[in-house]
Amino acid sequence: MIPEYRGKGLGAVLWQHAMRHLKNQNTGLDGVLQQQENYGKSGFKLAYRNIRYQGTELPKIAADEELVPLDNVDFEQLAAYDSKFFGVPRKRFLEGWVRMPESRAVAVMRDRKLDGYGVIRRCRRGFKVGPLFANDEKIAETLLLELSSDVAIGQPIFLDVPEVNPAAIRLVEQHRMNKVFETARMYTDAPPAIELEGVFGVTTFELG
Repeated sequence: MIPEYRGKGLGAVLWQHAMRHLKNQNTGLDGVLQQQENYGKSGFKLAYRNIRYQGTELPKIAADEELVPLDNVDFEQLAAYDSKFFGVPRKRFLEGWVRMPESRAVAVMRDRKLDGYGVIRRCRRGFKVGPLFANDEKIAETLLLELSSDVAIGQPIFLDVPEVNPAAIRLVEQHRMNKVFETARMYTDAPPAIELEGVFGVTTFELG
């Protein structure tokens, strides 16, 4: 927030307005652990943690004919695949997200079927991978290493992993990525029925 507007209670007013607007919706957030109690007062309940991992110099990957630019994938197939891990269709969001400036998106296709996809984007420091959705750990690893292949040596790569996916935790630990931050994934109602075992990296803490 702009410094001169801090300490005036504006954040609380905006929060209360948003919660009134969303009172009939199941609302989710990724909050810092210190704020869990405050979010609980607004009806949020802890579902699990998302953990940010940082790595550098991930190994290079051999050529793989199953890897294709995401633009080569039928968009309707992409949107349907994405909704399994996000919970609802988000076509308008995807149209922009997978083609944003300073980013790259790739997919694994087998027999014309989408088995996983990921996006890497430049951030203020280094690069973030997200989403990273895949049918299994091996596909997720292939995508992660391909996405990181163009990152300059020494530049950090970040991946935000749900702790409830053991395969995702194994993947980051295998490549010696280190924990640097975590959030509490919380909802006002029951967690959505998404395929968490395929979520190897959430799209973004900032937008869900």
